[in-house]
Amino acid sequence: MQKSSDRALPSLSVRIDLDAEGRIGPGKIQLLENIHACGSISAAGRAMDMSYKRAWDLVDEINRICRHAAVERQTGGKNGGGAVLTPFGVSLVARYRKIERDAASAVKKELAALRSDIGRPKKSASR
Repeated sequence: MQKSSDRALPSLSVRIDLDAEGRIGPGKIQLLENIHACGSISAAGRAMDMSYKRAWDLVDEINRICRHAAVERQTGGKNGGGAVLTPFGVSLVARYRKIERDAASAVKKELAALRSDIGRPKKSASR
């Protein structure tokens, strides 16, 4: 069993700047994945310890900066409605995860070298 201090660090985190104001990163993508899995914005937010308002604000931001709806609210139904990813939302998540995998693969050797360098004891200064 690994302790948290034994995790394979450093690691890569990908943030994509879509324009000067808007960006997509791991948090927003995780929220979209949670909406897809949970079927609602409120449940997706709760899964991330996030208020419904914060989750909805992020969904609204994603829809605005992408100029396409990634999430659609559904009304009615047995449980009062929910939310689903649009085909664009599904594609956005898939494309982001592919970019993330490709980037991690591209820097794998450098991250391993950095991990090795960080793990070495410091050399004492010469007198």
